[in-house]
Amino acid sequence: MPAKTIELPRALVNQILHHAQAAPELEACGLIGARDGLPHSCYPVANAAAAPQVRFQLDAQGQIEAMRQIRDHGETLFAIFHSHPAAPAEPSATDLAEAAYPDALYLVISLNTKGVLEMRGFWIGEDKSVAEVTLLLKAE
Repeated sequence: MPAKTIELPRALVNQILHHAQAAPELEACGLIGARDGLPHSCYPVANAAAAPQVRFQLDAQGQIEAMRQIRDHGETLFAIFHSHPAAPAEPSATDLAEAAYPDALYLVISLNTKGVLEMRGFWIGEDKSVAEVTLLLKAE
């Protein structure tokens, strides 16, 4: 049974949100590596989608390189993150259809809120079932 509550280090959350805000009109995306099962490192990956304003597709070479770095750092894939410039922080129908890593947490960031960034986490099963997790900010 996947965890229902996950603690994310503040520095990691700041990296993810900074990446999402760097080009707020586009869906930012990337991977999170874990050490000893705990989220540890952020690996931004270019969005190779044909319409990056409304969907994300991890750039194949960037994803391969990020996975190599995760492995080289003794980490495992923990999460896949992406932002929604103008939609809520929840998986879209496209996100659900294309979810291919049932063991990875999916983090969705919404930039659609005035002055506040919202990030929510979801487990997406092989059957496309969705279970939201509680995200807690962990002080370093």
